[in-house]
Amino acid sequence: MIKVNIINEYNSEDYKKIFKKIVFRASIELKVFKRRILNVLITDNDTIKSYNLKFRNVDKETDVLSFPSDEKGELGDIIISFPKALEQAHDYGHSLDRELGFLLVHGTLHCLGYDHMNKDEEEIMFSIQEKILNKVNLRRV
Repeated sequence: MIKVNIINEYNSEDYKKIFKKIVFRASIELKVFKRRILNVLITDNDTIKSYNLKFRNVDKETDVLSFPSDEKGELGDIIISFPKALEQAHDYGHSLDRELGFLLVHGTLHCLGYDHMNKDEEEIMFSIQEKILNKVNLRRV
């Protein structure tokens, strides 16, 4: 099972319960039975922009970054921009919980080796995302 550690720098409300529920559901759906640690940082646009520049050489903020780990017992690290999630939830007309859940699942799947570089990969990854989010009642509006 995946254990999630959450560092909330943004002083947003506590998303620990819903994040743990999402990661538990992802563990079941993806049959991740070995104990693995996933670290999640909820931060602001400036911080995620600095990580994006440092690790991807892209000088702009983004919604989520994923860093898979090769360390034994580690799944990886995910960084989520709270302001970007808030903006996107508004733009897409769904709840902030839904957007944060989507970003968490998306990042988790990247840490597990999923990608969306071509149409086939995208269909598989996005289908899994929706299945997990639907199971935790974070459906698209």
